[in-house]
Amino acid sequence: MRTGKRGLVALGVSVVCAVTVLAVPGTAFADPGPSPTRTATPSPSATPTAPAATDGELEAVRARLDRLYRQAAVAADEYNAAEEKAKKQSAELSALTGKIADGQRELAELRKRAGAAARAQYRAGGLPDEARLMLSENPGEFLDGTGRVLQGQRAAKGLLARLARTQQDLETYAADASAQWTRLEANRKAKAAARKRTEQRIAAAEKLESALEKEEKERLAALERQAAEEAQTAWLDTGVLDKAAGRATERGARAVAYATAQIGKPYVWGAEGPKSFDCSGLTSQAWAAAGRGIPRTSQEQWRQLPHIGTGELRPGDLIIYFEDASHVGMYVGDGRIVHAPRPGRTVTLAGAGTMPILGVVRPDA
Repeated sequence: MRTGKRGLVALGVSVVCAVTVLAVPGTAFADPGPSPTRTATPSPSATPTAPAATDGELEAVRARLDRLYRQAAVAADEYNAAEEKAKKQSAELSALTGKIADGQRELAELRKRAGAAARAQYRAGGLPDEARLMLSENPGEFLDGTGRVLQGQRAAKGLLARLARTQQDLETYAADASAQWTRLEANRKAKAAARKRTEQRIAAAEKLESALEKEEKERLAALERQAAEEAQTAWLDTGVLDKAAGRATERGARAVAYATAQIGKPYVWGAEGPKSFDCSGLTSQAWAAAGRGIPRTSQEQWRQLPHIGTGELRPGDLIIYFEDASHVGMYVGDGRIVHAPRPGRTVTLAGAGTMPILGVVRPDA
């Protein structure tokens, strides 16, 4: 058996144990050994072969794969959310760093001016004003000069107050930057943990699939198609689309055009184009191309975008799947979605009812 693209982890080992009937040859019962004077030549026909998996066993494999890829999707959403937060936090930290640098330059200039003012006041303050008035040859000029001195003193007080405010601002910026750095580091750790969980689930799924023979993989694919067709038929039979005749808005049409233009490109978790996508990377980029920014992850798309009834569907709406909002596809009309399904698959069209629907959101409501 091949090992897949990544090293196997403990989770992958436990998965393989669940399907040993598919991967381990049956027990061979040998004939009595040859006589000491003869060397037995093994017959090719004696080589044991593994029994073919039953439909029930393959159905169990399909359910297990679905769970693993859903768990991977949840972890990937956590990674994407952490990545978005990290970008925002890095930008905020950069802005704070710029403010600190500007404040330090301003503080240095204010201190320089305050020092010059203090030195000037010291040089002019050797005698009391009464004595300087009596010794002055021109009392009028002296009184004018005294007024200017008072103005200078008021300016100096203002300068010192501004210096104190700048110093306080710098301390605030520094504290904010320290807190932002702490949050950024915590978010980086969360992102790394989410990456690890995603890769573990995908590796386990790949290991499980690699244990199947070619004929078993073909039967498994047929079971997947059958389950999807049955789910889609059951969904349509509810009459949910009987009144869903809404036309796409101009932006909705542009979003659909972008998403469908990506059909055939591979799913890669965490990717948002242009060469590969994950499910929410596809929908967020499609709406960005239409001029409407939406959240990056399927969970945030469900949380932040306006909800509508399933019977009100129109092209461009986003259908959110599963109770944990771990998958999203874009409705394109005629009961179909375009979506990036999972690792090993490509962006494709599918029936909108082939997965359990949590609800529908409308980016351009």
